[in-house]
Amino acid sequence: MIFVKDKDIVIPGDILAENEYHTGRGTFKEENKICSSVVGLIAIRNKKISVIPLQSKYIPKKGDVVIGEITDIRFSMWNLDINSPYSGILPASEVFGKEKRELNSVFNVGDVLFLRVVDVDEVKKVKLGLKGRGLGKFRDGILISITPTKVPRLIGKKGSMINMIKDHTKCEIVVGQNGVVWVKGEPAMERIAEKVIKTIEKEAHTSGLTDRVRDMLSELCGEEKEETPEKENKELPE
Repeated sequence: MIFVKDKDIVIPGDILAENEYHTGRGTFKEENKICSSVVGLIAIRNKKISVIPLQSKYIPKKGDVVIGEITDIRFSMWNLDINSPYSGILPASEVFGKEKRELNSVFNVGDVLFLRVVDVDEVKKVKLGLKGRGLGKFRDGILISITPTKVPRLIGKKGSMINMIKDHTKCEIVVGQNGVVWVKGEPAMERIAEKVIKTIEKEAHTSGLTDRVRDMLSELCGEEKEETPEKENKELPE
């Protein structure tokens, strides 16, 4: 038996289903009842029921690309804030190889970098690296933080949502899987991009969002409203 529908909003302790259903993330089982452990949206896949958190911190995974800010420089590494309960480290060897150089000659406290998660050990020590296309230091621009679980909605299907924002604002935009977004463009357009990104974060669980964002961009950028026959994809990312 199930007591909720797909995309319902639930709170901790709510009873979601019982008997033949299985627990997914954001749920726990008490006797034969499945309950929510977080505030979030119901996601039902076959007989598995999950709750996608509406608010959460980033939990690092190997291979993720993230945006981090350098908070400290030590003898052989940089420490970075990656919008997570766990701080990231960028070893000097990832930047210099075996060469010996002063760390602050390359990156300093306050610098913002686009990195890849190289490894996460059993105590959640997050090793970061810069090897890969497009990785490195950002110059200028602004940073916007959103809930990491909303990143797939911001990017959209095959990049449709984020490309729409880029096309209208003419800004460079890079999205980290840790919920940090870098935007660089004309100052007025940076502010428009920030407003739109925050709207997507707030309304990620609602239907018709793509059309509303398109209209919002056209209005804020002073463009004529675009006609589109496409229907909004109402599927939420898992």
